[in-house]
Amino acid sequence: MPQIRLSLEGMTCASCVARVERVLQAQDGVASASVNLSTETAEVDFAAPASIEALSQVLARAGYPVRRGHVTLAVEGMTCASCTGRVERILRSQTGVAAATVNLATRRAEVELWQPVEAASLAAAVSKAGFAAEPLAQARAHDPKAELRSLWRNTGLAAVLTLPVFLVEMGGHLLPGFHHWLMGFVALQPLWLAECLLVTLVMIGPGRRFYTKGVPALLRAAPDMNALVAVGTLAAWGYSVLVLVWPAAVPEASRAVYFEAAAVIIVLILLGRALEARARGQAGAAISRLLQLAPRVARRETAAGFEEVEVAALQVGDRIQIRPGERIAADGVVILGHSAVDEAMLTGEPLAQEKQLGDAVTGGTVNGTGVLLVELREVGAATVLARIIALVEAAQGGKLPVQALVDRITAWFVPVVMALALLTVLVWLVFGTAAQALVAGVSVLIIACPCAMGLATPVSILVGTGRAAELGVLFRKGEALQRLEAVQRVAFDKTGTLTEGKPKVVSVEGEATLALAAAVEAGSEHPLAAAVLAEAARLGVTPALVTGFAAVPGQGARALLGEVEVAVGSARMIEVPAAMQARGALAQSQGQGVLYVAKAGRCIGMICVADPVKTSAKKAVAALAEMGIGSVMITGDAEATARAVAGEIGILDIRAGILPAGKAAAILDLGAGTAFVGDGINDAPALAQADVGIAMGTGTDVAIEAGDLVLMRGDPMGVVDAIAISRAVMRNIRQNLSWAFGYNAALIPVAAGVLVPFGGPQLSPMLGAGAMALSSVFVLGNALRLRRFKRR
Repeated sequence: MPQIRLSLEGMTCASCVARVERVLQAQDGVASASVNLSTETAEVDFAAPASIEALSQVLARAGYPVRRGHVTLAVEGMTCASCTGRVERILRSQTGVAAATVNLATRRAEVELWQPVEAASLAAAVSKAGFAAEPLAQARAHDPKAELRSLWRNTGLAAVLTLPVFLVEMGGHLLPGFHHWLMGFVALQPLWLAECLLVTLVMIGPGRRFYTKGVPALLRAAPDMNALVAVGTLAAWGYSVLVLVWPAAVPEASRAVYFEAAAVIIVLILLGRALEARARGQAGAAISRLLQLAPRVARRETAAGFEEVEVAALQVGDRIQIRPGERIAADGVVILGHSAVDEAMLTGEPLAQEKQLGDAVTGGTVNGTGVLLVELREVGAATVLARIIALVEAAQGGKLPVQALVDRITAWFVPVVMALALLTVLVWLVFGTAAQALVAGVSVLIIACPCAMGLATPVSILVGTGRAAELGVLFRKGEALQRLEAVQRVAFDKTGTLTEGKPKVVSVEGEATLALAAAVEAGSEHPLAAAVLAEAARLGVTPALVTGFAAVPGQGARALLGEVEVAVGSARMIEVPAAMQARGALAQSQGQGVLYVAKAGRCIGMICVADPVKTSAKKAVAALAEMGIGSVMITGDAEATARAVAGEIGILDIRAGILPAGKAAAILDLGAGTAFVGDGINDAPALAQADVGIAMGTGTDVAIEAGDLVLMRGDPMGVVDAIAISRAVMRNIRQNLSWAFGYNAALIPVAAGVLVPFGGPQLSPMLGAGAMALSSVFVLGNALRLRRFKRR
């Protein structure tokens, strides 16, 4: 009977322990359950119909979700979709593994765990199956350039050894009379013997990789692309050796050698893999460029002056000097000097940003002509650049829902191809010659290409998310790419998303209104509070000290000034005289926000605040409309204010007066196909509720964590860029999949010889090898077009 140890969240006392045990023991198939509060674990003995997934769901509903672990493995030796499927099945079969996703393009396996499992034991299970795996933290840095050099070297050696064989066998097709001329110098048997020698060297030298990986995979009943190549080339070589050493065993009409087919197949597939490796290196170039943004050394301030130190040695609080043209080493705040900083490589924004005392600067950006002294606030993995790289890598390692169909097909693809090849041989042995059977069988094996299927989705994600990052659009989750393509409407939060989020006081009505409002708002973090305090500071008004501050979400705030209550907020919170309410309504119709101020329960005045609309907001709404996507504005502002701002931007669908707690419900009411764009803490529930949550990178960390993707520039046009690149990536994936599946559907029958009875051609194994190699290159080349994606 299986036993599992689950790590649980939410247990705080003995009653929690008893509840978890009751919940588990109530499930069919659970024999026993023992819960330990100190270790926060539950040990469960169970059998069917119980399953780990079902137990996890039950515990989550009870309020004690299973805490999942995560392990990342670096996996080498995968060449096609069959390989990734094999590695995933191996990992999922290990005790304690909840899910496993393997990415052929990044060569990584992401493993979710129900219980603690040593990463080394998972890597050992994968390695035992013929793939070199190790925990990512321990993995030696993969050198794509060394791999590429090795492939080119092997391809060149194989080509040199193959060329004489190819000329001997195919020269007659190129130059009439070549064979007769050659036979005058060398007899046929010595020629075949020389061919056998050269081709054998190709197979045991440059082509050895196909046999060391393909034959063991075949013996494990888990054939992959290497197995197809191994079987095909060994069949051609073995048949030719038989004709050479024992010709009597082969009918006279079929006494021909196919050494050149075996050798040329190896050359062409090696060439294809070299081109594939080169293209794959270009596909991951975005991450490489991001990694290169961080400088290796920095000038740190010491008592004796400035010293040059490794960036890894920097600590929070250190002061570093940034000279003109240098890259900033880590995130910090300017404490001396002023300059323009080029942030284009992080945000995609072409214009340099002015930086002076108190302004934040980001590691990896380039200083302009001034000298800056920066005090560090974040170093190492906590910097913006490091977090961007982590986000992009996570998105690139993910699988889209569309990949599920590919995985189901490729799980059966290679065995089906081998069965078709065997059937082809048998049919040709009955209706044709042994030579025709060999050519047709080998052609079917060689032309089949699960490589293109395996690369079709991940390489597009790899290139697309990398390009998006260069434009300041960070996909936190790969699947957001597919969901974003289907978005029908985009709901925008107003403040800080469509507007600058830096409102300014435009008028104050009532004596002592500003002083009282500033006293209360000193305890608030709301943008309108900041505007009130900024105006008070400008006029030299010092806020009085208050006690008992309390914020009323979506309405305002109140506090005690001595024994008197002072309130600042909307008409929902304060009883406003009709005349003042009319003046407030007029201000709201002009797009201004209105704060009423009450003292001891009596409204004494109002403050009108304007928040300028972002210059690109109108352009973004118009661009979305051109793409067939509607725009909605969701705001807590009064209806009149909301309509004035929406009218300026061009949004017709408005949801005004929505309290923070109601934003998620408003998204739910809009229905499927809704994306939400926000930047504040109160936007987090709506970001999570939407089909796609788009967080402004200029907003709070809470909002960013809740979003599926982040716009680094805080620009509404980033939404347009994100949707456009999502559509481009999904279009690219469909093109790749159409090619990968269509190629096999069309050419496997041709390779089998179905056109021969009708006077059509029979594909030779060499042409099959060339077509197979080029199919992967086509997929990669098509995906690389995404690097040229331009923002609108």
